[in-house]
Amino acid sequence: MDFGMPTLIENQDLEENIALCLELGLQFIELNMNLPLFQTQQLEETKKLRSLAAAKEIGVPLLNMHMHQGVYFTLPDRRVYLFDTYRKEYMENFARFRELCERVAKDSGIKVCIENTDGFHDFEKETIDYLLQSEMFGLTWDIGHSHGCGNVDESFLMGRKDRLQHFHIHDGKGSKNHLTLGTGEIDLAQRLRLAKTNGCRCVVETKTVEALRQSVAWLKENGYL
Repeated sequence: MDFGMPTLIENQDLEENIALCLELGLQFIELNMNLPLFQTQQLEETKKLRSLAAAKEIGVPLLNMHMHQGVYFTLPDRRVYLFDTYRKEYMENFARFRELCERVAKDSGIKVCIENTDGFHDFEKETIDYLLQSEMFGLTWDIGHSHGCGNVDESFLMGRKDRLQHFHIHDGKGSKNHLTLGTGEIDLAQRLRLAKTNGCRCVVETKTVEALRQSVAWLKENGYL
């Protein structure tokens, strides 16, 4: 397994994140494309990024994405999700998305992995299974998100465990997640065994530098790093 870190808001720039990554003995940094640092214009500066990462065309092996549940309408007895009602149009858009990814990435080896959040709806599950028909797509298991919503996605993910290629690991307690490893209720050893079996990359997804340091120490103490 390779272990990496998220882009941390406490660090001022990519160079600070790289310095911390090297100090902790981690193998990669997950670039957060919500940040101004990693918008399209910045990511097009491949010469600079290659000089920092020493990788081919910035060396991105995997893109992680969330399914957007979309808006919903609140009726007296239930919520009605727009994408569920207009499922045909929703699936047509994802068909175009899959075709675009396959055409643009071609034989690059890049994988697009879909991450669980707070429970997949049926229309999302149907769409994910459609995307997984392409070898370009895989799954990310965020074990903290999973714990925080009562592991409602576990059976869906385990039913497709051969497509698990990426993990976000952090501890959780009740509905809280992104906790330092070893401070919560999650059976981390069980999750990490599966990640190792599948040869997954694992992001230690804490929110602060100190929590990351403590989590890396836990990984080392328990023989994972």
